[in-house]
Amino acid sequence: MKRIICHWSGGTHHPNYLDFEHYHFLITGEGLRVIGNYEPEDNLNCKDGKYAQGAEGGNTGTIHIALCGMYDFKDSKDYGEYAINQKQFEEMCLLCAELCLKYGIKITPKTILTHYEFDKNRGKEGRKIDITFLPFLPDMKKNEIGKYIRNKVNWYKLKLEEKI
Repeated sequence: MKRIICHWSGGTHHPNYLDFEHYHFLITGEGLRVIGNYEPEDNLNCKDGKYAQGAEGGNTGTIHIALCGMYDFKDSKDYGEYAINQKQFEEMCLLCAELCLKYGIKITPKTILTHYEFDKNRGKEGRKIDITFLPFLPDMKKNEIGKYIRNKVNWYKLKLEEKI
């Protein structure tokens, strides 16, 4: 595995049948981890059609994690009933740290990134908007969120390494 792409599902605080197909891991609004239909290793070979299809053009070797929510997101002033929250965000960062340790993934802008960053890096900015807004940090700009995630993941990784 070579990278982790972080998403929001665009749905409610609980996964639906499509979410299970597109993401390896989902974090509910309560901060609980839910396993998708595919193992991360299924994305080592995407030619058989049996893999999590979280990012067009970027599935091979990729682990997809989604925060369940943002169904009714319109903008930074109207993010709706199903806004992602800090509890699930922290759980996502912890899970990323665990996966980095398990698979030997380094924490860089090319290996731990949002779907928005993934598309932006490919010259397709604006195609996907997840994760471009954190309701619990409303003043954070969309171009700062990936760095914030990587810093959190690194913090959790250091804490996990202390326990080893």
